[in-house]
Amino acid sequence: MAPLYGIDREIHRKIQSKYSIELEQEAREWIESVIGEPLPSNDFHESLKDGVILCKMIGKLVPGEGKYKDSKIPFMQMENISKFLSGAERLGVPKHDMFQTVDLYEKKNMTQVVDSIFALSRYAHKAGVCSSYLGPKLAEKHVVEFSEETLNAGKAFYNTAQYGFSKGASQAGIVFGGRREISNVRN
Repeated sequence: MAPLYGIDREIHRKIQSKYSIELEQEAREWIESVIGEPLPSNDFHESLKDGVILCKMIGKLVPGEGKYKDSKIPFMQMENISKFLSGAERLGVPKHDMFQTVDLYEKKNMTQVVDSIFALSRYAHKAGVCSSYLGPKLAEKHVVEFSEETLNAGKAFYNTAQYGFSKGASQAGIVFGGRREISNVRN
């Protein structure tokens, strides 16, 4: 990676300070359980950089999405990562929960890569294609329906504070532009 200067260096330091080895280890174990094989390297970034492991993982979660090319050519490796991202999106993971290709390939934001794997695990669990998930469980939509009687009872209640009534309080006696005495003069 090229040396960083100025604001780029500050941003990189801030991103790196949020990185958690424990979360990386959880993500590593989850990936290994999904694909059924250990990652090829102890270095998490090196294991995922070519996109092959990611494509194998998305192929297990979304059948037909795991096509990849095992190549040393950077363009092909980035293409593998893009295929993973599109497969994750097809599974239901929102774009704002996913990383960008350069975040992984150039090791710009590995925190976001780990967070994306956590999000993928939750959406895979929600879709029923995976038995375990990482991080907090996704909330489920809870629709509340009220009867006509309950809705009518609510219409009869008025919140007077909402309409400007505050129990007789007023702004009487307030003079704009007047001087304010702050000294305590006693005669």
